[in-house]
Amino acid sequence: MNRDTYEIGLPIIQKAGVEHKINFIQSSALSALDELLEDDANRESFDFAFVDADKVNYQKYHERLLQLVKVGGIIAYDNTLWFGTVAMPEEFVKESQKRNRLHIIELNKFLANDDRVQISQVPLGDGITICRRL
Repeated sequence: MNRDTYEIGLPIIQKAGVEHKINFIQSSALSALDELLEDDANRESFDFAFVDADKVNYQKYHERLLQLVKVGGIIAYDNTLWFGTVAMPEEFVKESQKRNRLHIIELNKFLANDDRVQISQVPLGDGITICRRL
């Protein structure tokens, strides 16, 4: 949503020579994904998607991204360990973390049972779940 954040990373993107492969869209994620899906040429055309957004909509992003990412492509979800709280008894979780914790637990269960993807959860930082579309 913030162009300034993109601008911070732009010199690195340019140095890597991949600026032509990135289309920054300043919009809510659901709206942007819906707009991409309106053009059939976008379906199954993406190699990679990284999701670090509002946790309540992660499953909605997943459904849309499965239509956009090609077979063998990767969808990565950030924050899937949510400060370790997904493995804690609820009484030990800070009140400020409880709402998103429940959304992440639901997402993790959903992805574990989704036969459209193969997953790997990586305990780097706050957790990343990598999904390879089958």
